[in-house]
Amino acid sequence: MALRSRSLITLVAVATLSLSACATAPGPHITGSGQCHAEPLAWAIGKPADEANMRALLKQSGAGLIDPIGPATITASATRDDRLRVFIDRNNVITEVKCE
Repeated sequence: MALRSRSLITLVAVATLSLSACATAPGPHITGSGQCHAEPLAWAIGKPADEANMRALLKQSGAGLIDPIGPATITASATRDDRLRVFIDRNNVITEVKCE
């Protein structure tokens, strides 16, 4: 019984350490209020939706969340003040940016 108890304690300890490692991973760095502002992002229309451009859009918008929308993506009508939606065509080119 002592061996079984020790094994259970070890298993719980490993699981706890694994979960705590996930919880300490850094998330996106958000500056400002998290409010999205799409006005200064017109430069991105016609550009490729690559990682560098998406990161620049997120940073410049001030949004806390970026949501790439492809041609076949179905979206909900719920709006959020902290979300930047980037509309992308089938050639991976940015066609529109909106805060919604």
